[in-house]
Amino acid sequence: MNAAPDEKPWLALVGIGEDGAAGLSPAARAALLQASLVVGGRRHLALAGEFPGARMEWPSPIEAAMPEILARRGEKVCALASGDPFFYGVGTLIAARLAPEEFTCFPAPSAFSLAAARLGWSLQDCALVSLHGRAFARLIPTIQPGARILALSWDAGTPEKIARFLEGRGLGAARLITLEALGGPRERVRQARAEGFDLAEVDPLNLVAIELPTSPREKFPPLAPGLDDALFETDGQITKSLMRAATVAALAPRRGELLWDVGAGSGSIAVEWARLDPANRAVAIEARADRAERIARNAQALGAPQVEIVRARAPAAFAGLPRPDVVFVGGGLAEPGVLDGALAALGPGGRLVANAVTLEAEAELLARRAAHGGALTRVAFAEAAPLGGFETWRPSIPATQWRLVKPEAST
Repeated sequence: MNAAPDEKPWLALVGIGEDGAAGLSPAARAALLQASLVVGGRRHLALAGEFPGARMEWPSPIEAAMPEILARRGEKVCALASGDPFFYGVGTLIAARLAPEEFTCFPAPSAFSLAAARLGWSLQDCALVSLHGRAFARLIPTIQPGARILALSWDAGTPEKIARFLEGRGLGAARLITLEALGGPRERVRQARAEGFDLAEVDPLNLVAIELPTSPREKFPPLAPGLDDALFETDGQITKSLMRAATVAALAPRRGELLWDVGAGSGSIAVEWARLDPANRAVAIEARADRAERIARNAQALGAPQVEIVRARAPAAFAGLPRPDVVFVGGGLAEPGVLDGALAALGPGGRLVANAVTLEAEAELLARRAAHGGALTRVAFAEAAPLGGFETWRPSIPATQWRLVKPEAST
């Protein structure tokens, strides 16, 4: 429900730091004192000090507070949040349920801004990551030579876990800086190397700054698709590196799109897709339990935690899944209904890419291209290999690739 055009904001979203009410602007302080209800975490409410309104702690899950907040529409309500409410904060939850004219936001400096100020690091040159309730695999795409990373911690144990994580990837020389209780009287900044990390009694409210070395270069994952096959755990059912790079290019990824990887095998296409951008999502559809478990391990190990795994056989697996923007079919092409189901799932403008390496699967693609159009490409690679005392070309199995953009519905 949207507010009337002439209705003034009734909810104030106030960012509060470790300096408490003393650090609030006059306008934010006034919003706090005028509210009939103040909602915040236990720490936020304590930092705010005394105020006349009723207090309510954010419940778990936090969305459960919204009915009570919305029931107060027309009253003055204040929602407290850490730092900048729209930077990994509660602001997104509020904005999804209220029209912009219904609320006013008074942000305080975020933990990222405070950390950059203490370290003299430029925020635009840093990778910003939240590990607050999120998988450590989110760090992997940011691991690049000389990178600077600011990571919001989950708890007091997060800095040491980051150290062990980096050390396990051969990056023990990384410098870790813990910034604890930033902006308040308990603020403390300390540093150590990942290897031999020994900082004790870390405050649970902390952020970790990571400065990575520039070598050895082979420890840093490449940015382009086509990761070395050896990085994947596989039973042999995998789209090989060069073919994978060509296939991801044919999928034409855009930020925030959803891919179905049908007959995912080792999940290499879904993983490469998700690694391109943290907003990209992928559903890896695989019937075999051992392969589904392997896909999960590959996704975590290679920094693609947003890959969802559906253990079922296509096309029955398609039922109930969110509509894809793109579908890749790498296995089960000759199974009845797979291509029909994939095409039906795509909306107008959706894209489909299918690779065939057997004559039967290739015949299916030829027939589909005759019926629906699209483009066919023959892809083959060869690598130099010994032949007696000389070298010759050893060709890989060629693949036929069909690419189709689903046409707009006719009117």
